Amino acid sequence: MKAILTVAAIAMASPAHAQTSCATHDEQVSYLAREWGESRHAIGMTMTGAVVEIFASPQTGTWTIAVTTPGGPTCLATWGSGFEILDEALPNTDPPT
Repeated sequence: MKAILTVAAIAMASPAHAQTSCATHDEQVSYLAREWGESRHAIGMTMTGAVVEIFASPQTGTWTIAVTTPGGPTCLATWGSGFEILDEALPNTDPPT
């Protein structure tokens, strides 16, 4: 995965995001595109089967993490600014000689 995102443990909530914390997946994707210009940049699955997605706008730097539980709604977990797409090589993991 080329997109690497460092997320702060605490993010400040904007009133607009707070009003739409949970809805259907299609509604959330449409909302994030329309209101924030964000599209999906990464996706993964938790050990409990929830789907976690990172939406972001490289143009404005805003980002949102959405979580969809099995059979449940899609909830906006956290959001912020300063999004950057990185292409970093893995660090050297060879043991010292």
